[in-house]
Amino acid sequence: MNLNERFDVSPAKVEELKARIARLAVDIRLIEEAFVRGGGKGGQKINKTANRVQLCYPPLGIRVVVQRERRRTVNRFLALRELVDQIEMKISPETSERIREIERSRRRKARGEARGRLKYCRDDGSADGSPL
Repeated sequence: MNLNERFDVSPAKVEELKARIARLAVDIRLIEEAFVRGGGKGGQKINKTANRVQLCYPPLGIRVVVQRERRRTVNRFLALRELVDQIEMKISPETSERIREIERSRRRKARGEARGRLKYCRDDGSADGSPL
């Protein structure tokens, strides 16, 4: 895999990804890349082109498959970013931005559930099924 190839994303995003790869000391030469035919929504264009990207990083046993967009170059970038996220989660979980984002989401959901219990449940914790 070569990071100097053109991705169809902004140069700032590519530079940020390069910086993260350098910080984590990921050896790009070890990343195995494969392109597979896509499937799902999108019709004939998706079903006939090999735009699904599979990246594998054998030293840590991480495998990522991405097919969010129709364009292979965008899927390559997204797959590489996802791979770097997972490598960061394995190598340094205390500094991983993704883990912090997941924890924020969990706390937000827990607050919403608590508010819902206060609003829609009786004192004994059971739901009140009676109409207003």
